[in-house]
Amino acid sequence: MQRLVASCSKLANTRYVRNPSLPNPNLCDVFISHRRIDTKKTISGLLHDHFTRLHLNSFLDSKSLKPGDRLLFEVNAAIRECSVGIAVFSPRYCDSYFCLHELMRLMENKKRIIPIFCNVKPSELCVKNDRTRPAAEIRRLQLALEEAKYTVGLTFDTSNGDWSEFLTMASDAVIDNLLDVEQGRLRSINPHVQEHICVEQAKELEKGIRTRQHQSDDGPEEKA
Repeated sequence: MQRLVASCSKLANTRYVRNPSLPNPNLCDVFISHRRIDTKKTISGLLHDHFTRLHLNSFLDSKSLKPGDRLLFEVNAAIRECSVGIAVFSPRYCDSYFCLHELMRLMENKKRIIPIFCNVKPSELCVKNDRTRPAAEIRRLQLALEEAKYTVGLTFDTSNGDWSEFLTMASDAVIDNLLDVEQGRLRSINPHVQEHICVEQAKELEKGIRTRQHQSDDGPEEKA
Protein backbone atom coordinates (compact mmCIF):
# COMPACT_ATOMS: atom_id res chain seq x y z
CA MET A 1 0.00 0.00 0.00
CA GLN A 2 2.93 2.37 0.69
CA ARG A 3 4.02 2.09 -2.94
CA LEU A 4 0.50 2.88 -4.12
CA VAL A 5 0.28 5.95 -1.89
CA ALA A 6 3.68 7.17 -3.06
CA SER A 7 2.71 6.70 -6.70
CA CYS A 8 -0.60 8.52 -6.21
CA SER A 9 1.25 11.36 -4.52
CA LYS A 10 3.72 11.63 -7.39
CA LEU A 11 0.87 11.58 -9.90
CA ALA A 12 -0.90 14.37 -8.02
CA ASN A 13 2.35 16.34 -7.97
CA THR A 14 2.85 16.20 -11.74
CA ARG A 15 -0.75 17.29 -12.30
CA TYR A 16 -0.33 20.17 -9.85
CA VAL A 17 2.66 21.44 -11.81
CA ARG A 18 0.71 21.25 -15.06
CA ASN A 19 -2.37 23.05 -13.74
CA PRO A 20 -2.33 24.24 -10.09
CA SER A 21 -6.01 25.24 -10.16
CA LEU A 22 -7.13 21.73 -11.13
CA PRO A 23 -5.57 18.81 -9.21
CA ASN A 24 -7.13 16.45 -11.76
CA PRO A 25 -7.95 18.25 -15.01
CA ASN A 26 -8.40 15.05 -17.03
CA LEU A 27 -11.95 14.20 -18.03
CA CYS A 28 -10.95 10.54 -18.22
CA ASP A 29 -7.83 8.92 -16.79
CA VAL A 30 -8.67 5.31 -17.61
CA PHE A 31 -10.97 3.89 -20.28
CA ILE A 32 -12.13 0.35 -19.51
CA SER A 33 -13.11 -1.71 -22.55
CA HIS A 34 -15.01 -4.83 -21.57
CA ARG A 35 -17.72 -7.29 -22.60
CA ARG A 36 -20.63 -6.59 -20.27
CA ILE A 37 -22.03 -10.10 -20.32
CA ASP A 38 -18.69 -11.47 -19.07
CA THR A 39 -17.26 -8.91 -16.65
CA LYS A 40 -19.71 -6.10 -15.81
CA LYS A 41 -20.52 -7.52 -12.37
CA THR A 42 -17.04 -8.84 -11.64
CA ILE A 43 -13.63 -7.64 -12.71
CA SER A 44 -14.58 -4.55 -14.75
CA GLY A 45 -17.04 -3.20 -12.18
CA LEU A 46 -14.56 -3.77 -9.36
CA LEU A 47 -11.79 -2.00 -11.27
CA HIS A 48 -14.03 1.03 -11.90
CA ASP A 49 -15.05 1.25 -8.24
CA HIS A 50 -11.46 0.76 -7.06
CA PHE A 51 -10.13 3.52 -9.32
CA THR A 52 -12.92 5.83 -8.14
CA ARG A 53 -11.82 5.32 -4.52
CA LEU A 54 -8.30 6.29 -5.61
CA HIS A 55 -9.74 9.49 -7.16
CA LEU A 56 -8.96 8.40 -10.72
CA ASN A 57 -11.54 9.21 -13.39
CA SER A 58 -12.37 5.92 -15.08
CA PHE A 59 -14.89 5.35 -17.86
CA LEU A 60 -16.97 2.17 -17.86
CA ASP A 61 -19.99 2.40 -20.13
CA SER A 62 -22.27 0.46 -17.79
CA LYS A 63 -21.51 2.89 -14.95
CA SER A 64 -20.46 6.14 -16.64
CA LEU A 65 -23.39 6.62 -19.01
CA LYS A 66 -26.90 7.74 -18.15
CA PRO A 67 -30.20 7.49 -20.04
CA GLY A 68 -30.20 9.90 -22.95
CA ASP A 69 -26.44 9.79 -23.56
CA ARG A 70 -25.36 9.07 -27.14
CA LEU A 71 -23.39 5.86 -26.79
CA LEU A 72 -20.86 6.14 -29.62
CA PHE A 73 -20.36 9.87 -29.06
CA GLU A 74 -19.62 9.44 -25.35
CA VAL A 75 -17.41 6.38 -25.84
CA ASN A 76 -15.35 8.01 -28.59
CA ALA A 77 -14.98 11.20 -26.53
CA ALA A 78 -13.77 9.21 -23.50
CA ILE A 79 -11.24 7.35 -25.66
CA ARG A 80 -9.89 10.64 -27.04
CA GLU A 81 -9.59 12.12 -23.54
CA CYS A 82 -8.20 9.12 -21.67
CA SER A 83 -4.54 8.66 -20.83
CA VAL A 84 -4.60 4.88 -20.39
CA GLY A 85 -6.85 2.17 -21.76
CA ILE A 86 -7.62 -1.17 -20.13
CA ALA A 87 -8.82 -3.97 -22.38
CA VAL A 88 -10.47 -6.66 -20.26
CA PHE A 89 -10.25 -9.62 -22.60
CA SER A 90 -12.78 -12.31 -21.72
CA PRO A 91 -14.03 -15.43 -23.57
CA ARG A 92 -16.71 -13.49 -25.48
CA TYR A 93 -14.88 -10.17 -25.90
CA CYS A 94 -14.11 -10.75 -29.58
CA ASP A 95 -17.69 -11.77 -30.31
CA SER A 96 -18.60 -8.10 -29.89
CA TYR A 97 -17.85 -5.75 -32.75
CA PHE A 98 -18.38 -2.87 -30.34
CA CYS A 99 -15.59 -4.11 -28.02
CA LEU A 100 -13.22 -4.56 -30.95
CA HIS A 101 -14.14 -1.08 -32.19
CA GLU A 102 -13.17 0.38 -28.78
CA LEU A 103 -9.86 -1.47 -28.89
CA MET A 104 -9.19 -0.26 -32.42
CA ARG A 105 -9.94 3.35 -31.47
CA LEU A 106 -7.65 3.13 -28.44
CA MET A 107 -4.81 1.79 -30.60
CA GLU A 108 -5.34 4.27 -33.42
CA ASN A 109 -5.41 7.14 -30.91
CA LYS A 110 -2.04 5.82 -29.66
CA LYS A 111 -3.21 5.32 -26.09
CA ARG A 112 -1.31 3.29 -23.54
CA ILE A 113 -3.02 -0.11 -23.32
CA ILE A 114 -2.98 -2.51 -20.39
CA PRO A 115 -4.43 -5.87 -21.48
CA ILE A 116 -6.10 -8.00 -18.82
CA PHE A 117 -6.63 -11.59 -19.91
CA CYS A 118 -9.58 -12.72 -17.79
CA ASN A 119 -10.36 -16.44 -18.05
CA VAL A 120 -8.90 -16.48 -21.55
CA LYS A 121 -5.50 -16.97 -23.19
CA PRO A 122 -4.15 -14.50 -25.77
CA SER A 123 -3.94 -17.29 -28.34
CA GLU A 124 -7.71 -17.85 -28.03
CA LEU A 125 -8.55 -14.31 -29.15
CA CYS A 126 -9.30 -13.66 -32.80
CA VAL A 127 -11.48 -11.43 -34.98
CA LYS A 128 -14.36 -13.36 -36.48
CA ASN A 129 -15.16 -12.21 -40.00
CA ASP A 130 -18.90 -12.63 -40.62
CA ARG A 131 -18.62 -10.93 -44.02
CA THR A 132 -20.79 -7.99 -42.91
CA ARG A 133 -17.87 -5.57 -42.51
CA PRO A 134 -15.54 -4.17 -45.20
CA ALA A 135 -12.27 -6.07 -45.54
CA ALA A 136 -10.26 -2.94 -44.70
CA GLU A 137 -12.13 -2.53 -41.41
CA ILE A 138 -11.63 -6.18 -40.48
CA ARG A 139 -7.91 -5.72 -41.09
CA ARG A 140 -7.83 -2.69 -38.77
CA LEU A 141 -9.56 -4.70 -36.05
CA GLN A 142 -7.12 -7.58 -36.52
CA LEU A 143 -4.10 -5.29 -36.29
CA ALA A 144 -5.40 -3.71 -33.08
CA LEU A 145 -6.07 -7.10 -31.51
CA GLU A 146 -2.68 -8.49 -32.49
CA GLU A 147 -0.92 -5.45 -31.03
CA ALA A 148 -2.83 -5.82 -27.77
CA LYS A 149 -2.11 -9.55 -27.57
CA TYR A 150 1.60 -8.84 -27.74
CA THR A 151 1.52 -6.08 -25.11
CA VAL A 152 2.61 -7.01 -21.60
CA GLY A 153 -0.48 -7.22 -19.42
CA LEU A 154 -2.09 -9.06 -16.52
CA THR A 155 -3.81 -12.42 -16.33
CA PHE A 156 -6.56 -13.36 -13.91
CA ASP A 157 -8.66 -16.44 -13.22
CA THR A 158 -11.91 -15.39 -11.55
CA SER A 159 -12.50 -18.89 -10.14
CA ASN A 160 -9.38 -19.12 -7.98
CA GLY A 161 -7.44 -15.87 -8.37
CA ASP A 162 -6.52 -13.56 -5.48
CA TRP A 163 -8.80 -10.53 -6.01
CA SER A 164 -6.97 -8.28 -3.55
CA GLU A 165 -3.60 -9.00 -5.13
CA PHE A 166 -5.03 -8.46 -8.60
CA LEU A 167 -6.53 -5.05 -7.72
CA THR A 168 -3.20 -3.95 -6.28
CA MET A 169 -1.32 -5.09 -9.39
CA ALA A 170 -3.84 -3.41 -11.68
CA SER A 171 -3.67 -0.15 -9.69
CA ASP A 172 0.13 -0.17 -9.78
CA ALA A 173 0.14 -0.78 -13.54
CA VAL A 174 -2.40 1.98 -14.21
CA ILE A 175 -0.70 4.57 -12.00
CA ASP A 176 2.77 3.78 -13.42
CA ASN A 177 1.43 4.33 -16.93
CA LEU A 178 -0.46 7.48 -15.94
CA LEU A 179 2.75 8.86 -14.44
CA ASP A 180 4.64 8.17 -17.66
CA VAL A 181 1.95 9.90 -19.70
CA GLU A 182 1.72 12.91 -17.36
CA GLN A 183 5.49 13.36 -17.25
CA GLY A 184 5.66 13.09 -21.03
CA ARG A 185 3.06 15.84 -21.31
CA LEU A 186 4.99 18.03 -18.90
CA ARG A 187 8.20 17.57 -20.85
CA SER A 188 6.41 18.44 -24.08
CA ILE A 189 5.18 21.68 -22.52
CA ASN A 190 8.49 22.59 -20.92
CA PRO A 191 11.55 20.32 -21.26
CA HIS A 192 13.05 21.89 -18.14
CA VAL A 193 10.02 21.51 -15.85
CA GLN A 194 10.70 19.56 -12.68
CA GLU A 195 8.67 16.43 -11.88
CA HIS A 196 8.10 17.54 -8.31
CA ILE A 197 6.78 20.60 -6.52
CA CYS A 198 8.20 22.09 -3.34
CA VAL A 199 8.59 19.80 -0.32
CA GLU A 200 5.79 21.34 1.75
CA GLN A 201 3.27 21.07 -1.08
CA ALA A 202 4.27 17.47 -1.69
CA LYS A 203 3.78 16.65 1.99
CA GLU A 204 0.29 18.15 1.97
CA LEU A 205 -0.69 16.23 -1.14
CA GLU A 206 0.66 12.96 0.27
CA LYS A 207 -1.17 13.55 3.53
CA GLY A 208 -4.45 14.03 1.66
CA ILE A 209 -3.96 10.88 -0.40
CA ARG A 210 -3.06 8.86 2.72
CA THR A 211 -6.30 10.03 4.32
CA ARG A 212 -8.41 9.12 1.28
CA GLN A 213 -6.70 5.73 0.96
CA HIS A 214 -7.29 5.02 4.66
CA GLN A 215 -10.95 5.92 4.29
CA SER A 216 -11.41 3.65 1.29
CA ASP A 217 -9.74 0.77 3.15
CA ASP A 218 -11.98 1.27 6.19
CA GLY A 219 -15.16 0.97 4.13
CA PRO A 220 -18.47 2.78 4.64
CA GLU A 221 -19.23 1.13 7.98
CA GLU A 222 -16.06 2.40 9.58
CA LYS A 223 -16.42 5.88 8.13
CA ALA A 224 -19.96 6.12 9.49
